Amino acid sequence: MKRFKHFDVRTIDEAVFLLKEFDGKANVIAGGTDIIGLFKDNVLAESPEALVNIKTIPGLDYVKEEYNMLKIGTLALLHDLSHNELIKSKYTALAEAARRTASPHIREMGTIGGNICQFSRCWYYRAPNNRFKCIRKGGEDCFAEEGENRYHSIFGNVKDCLAVHPSDTAPALIALGAKVKTSKRVIEMADFYQAEDPKKFSVLDSDEVVIEIQIPAPAANVKSKFEKFSIRKSIDFPIVNCASMVEVEGNTVKKARVCLNAVFVNPYVAQKAQEYVEGKALEDEVVDTAAELTMQDAKALSRNEYKIEIAKSLIKKTLLACK
Repeated sequence: MKRFKHFDVRTIDEAVFLLKEFDGKANVIAGGTDIIGLFKDNVLAESPEALVNIKTIPGLDYVKEEYNMLKIGTLALLHDLSHNELIKSKYTALAEAARRTASPHIREMGTIGGNICQFSRCWYYRAPNNRFKCIRKGGEDCFAEEGENRYHSIFGNVKDCLAVHPSDTAPALIALGAKVKTSKRVIEMADFYQAEDPKKFSVLDSDEVVIEIQIPAPAANVKSKFEKFSIRKSIDFPIVNCASMVEVEGNTVKKARVCLNAVFVNPYVAQKAQEYVEGKALEDEVVDTAAELTMQDAKALSRNEYKIEIAKSLIKKTLLACK
């Protein structure tokens, strides 16, 4: 592991000041369940010079409802979110996603802010000692295109990268219409991720810090659901996951949001599924068609066509659970 500086900060302003001082050569750390592994294995092409620890900032682990909105501090633990009765009852998909993230010990350390900001889990990107200089590290190739790609994108690439986004909470937050409040602005969760700059996984600037997640309070006739397929249910990253939110008026869908993850570089909003179910009753035939329409755009690689059927199944299960 290369040597680096470590700063315990007490305020967001102090964190931002240090990030600006290091001018893109510092990273934020909270629970540390992701970034410490990158440091230990020398994964990054250019290791940051400093870590700015925001877990020492008091009062950023809150969960509260106010002004018809759920507000979650960036340091709220995944374990706490999965057991919070308010979230379980009104924001169900998020509680289920938090409960299915990693192992119990990781959930007791990992934060919601860290989970949405995590780096790629692509094994070429994560190879120790920067063994593969991929697109994400300033190289010219995505090694998954012709290599081992069983867990990679089924919706094509962005800027030649075929890695997938690994977060469980991200699709739930997108389905619930969440926003991310940072030290600079408020961002729609659906717009939080990007792949245009291969050195970044989100739209955050190098001196920007996530402060809070904001979710509008759902109407009484809204239900949400999260499902995940993984090899080992208790600890693994998703092969595919999906979250749906449905607002029903009578027997008819008034509004729907469906988001897949681990199928594309960014969380993948199933726009065709959403549009198809709106104005219809959530019956088997309707959700079957919605899933089929979504996967018409799939572009499977040599070893991951199986993910298409899994994605269809999860779209159907999450939508039907919202009846």
